[in-house]
Amino acid sequence: MRKVVVAGAGKIGACIADILAVSGDYDVTVIDRSAEQLEGAELSAAVEQRELDIEDERALRTVLDGAYAVLSAAPFHLTTRIAEAAARADVHYLDLTEDVASTRRVRDLAASAKSAFIPQCGLAPGFISIVANDLAQQFDSLDSIRMRVGALPQYPSNALNYNLTWSTDGVINEYCEPCEAIVDGHRVEVPAMEEREEFSLDGVTYEAFNTSGGLGSLCETYLGRVRTLNYRTIRYPGHAAIMKALLNDLDLRHRRDVLKYILENALPATIQDVVVIFVTVSGKRHGHLVQETYANKIYNRRVGSRLRSAIQVTTASAICAVLDMLVQGELPQKGFIRQEDIALSAFLANRFGSAYAQTAAR
Repeated sequence: MRKVVVAGAGKIGACIADILAVSGDYDVTVIDRSAEQLEGAELSAAVEQRELDIEDERALRTVLDGAYAVLSAAPFHLTTRIAEAAARADVHYLDLTEDVASTRRVRDLAASAKSAFIPQCGLAPGFISIVANDLAQQFDSLDSIRMRVGALPQYPSNALNYNLTWSTDGVINEYCEPCEAIVDGHRVEVPAMEEREEFSLDGVTYEAFNTSGGLGSLCETYLGRVRTLNYRTIRYPGHAAIMKALLNDLDLRHRRDVLKYILENALPATIQDVVVIFVTVSGKRHGHLVQETYANKIYNRRVGSRLRSAIQVTTASAICAVLDMLVQGELPQKGFIRQEDIALSAFLANRFGSAYAQTAAR
């Protein structure tokens, strides 16, 4: 049985711990600085809980002793501390971060590490990159790769058409930080919340706009091979306009603590959500311009004894699948591993990755 440490007992961390513990193949310890957070996670009895401040280097080193891997589901600003501890302990490292600067530090650590460093193992970045890369392999030459993902309430009932489904800090970071893209063959930064578009899927109209971090390392991978590459977050129409008023007109992008307080005290959380995944790739095949599309909707479901939201299930299942593939020797055992290095067929064949396959429409 492999010993793994899950850093962070929030919505996603708790789901990761339950998925791994229920499998019976992992000895799982969850760490968090908050005893209240650990208690509220309602973890399986098989999961060891440990109150620990991740910023306490000695305590973190102790808990990683003898571990096979550490999976970071902690806030993005703690990512590098966990990665650095993993490097010192020669422990495999996986995370969910969408933060570009943190991932650059993880890449630097991986260069001399004796273990595998696999950042961005969630939904977006994460699974979305695996899908986009799989579609791209079906072309002789590429024109565009467009990736759209959103975690949305099934029953929107407020002006924002939104409920909290995962990390508030993560949402704010995505809405505020610059976004990478490839435009006319050049790698550029584009502003978050801009380039809004609308599209329909299964009779439902959505809007999508630039947000940070969703591309992972795809800009680097496809630079010089594609004319257009971008990532946008999906919301219901009307959401972007209100958020831009809060961020820009009220200047809350510079007072993120205030914005977080407002969102967490005005928007109720829900587990009645749906994850929408929409990827289109176009290019030449046998001399003809063609397009391939991947579309999927994933709903909340039961994990172990608890009903988990769709964003919990998709994000947690993705990182668990990558860990499982690492254990089974399907991935390199050291160095930096990109999401696009993972084969979609192998991911979906994995017992945890199959959470995506059940409703996939190709």
